Amino acid sequence: MAINGNGTGTRPETEQKRVDILRAAIETFGTKGSTNGTLADIAEQVGMTHAGVLHHFGSKNNLLLEVLEFRDRDDVAHLADQHIPGGPALFAHLVATAQRNALRPGIVQVFTVLSAESVTEDHPAKEYFQDRYRNLRVEVGAAFRALCAQEGVTAPDTIDRAAASILAVMDGLQLQWLLDPTAVDLAGASEFAIEAIVNGVLHPGPELGSYVREG
Repeated sequence: MAINGNGTGTRPETEQKRVDILRAAIETFGTKGSTNGTLADIAEQVGMTHAGVLHHFGSKNNLLLEVLEFRDRDDVAHLADQHIPGGPALFAHLVATAQRNALRPGIVQVFTVLSAESVTEDHPAKEYFQDRYRNLRVEVGAAFRALCAQEGVTAPDTIDRAAASILAVMDGLQLQWLLDPTAVDLAGASEFAIEAIVNGVLHPGPELGSYVREG
């Protein structure tokens, strides 16, 4: 018997149906957004009724949040302990994630669409994304501090800005890649940006203003 995300037992065929609905929701919300994408659209893809989808997830908002949880599980499913690594290894994991994302545009698209929508008033995923970015900033910041200690560098006060910048660059590159995948090397550009930010923390160079001549 399978265990669903809430820790309750489900029959294998029921669990498979839930997965089918989640994958259909990823397609629907990714292409239409959570407002325009309807439960009827999702139900049609899996050969069910609107009521059948509600039977499995209770509401559209619940389904949307479970789509995000499904994405999170998929992100770490290949890892031994199914959790992102801590310390300096986190930076290599972020690069590897960008490489994996280049092979799963559907997952990337639904994340990009829903994260953008979440800034709107009363969006059901707003708290999810607030918590996600807050937690990731903390984890990346901790990775920077561990790397500084490992390299014998005094942790600078730029770490919090660097942590936010890495997340922003990764998500921003995903948006550019979705708009024109032939113009952006998602994996390569992400690796370049992460390395540049890490090196900027460990070995800060001249401030940008020093490159700009007045007059």
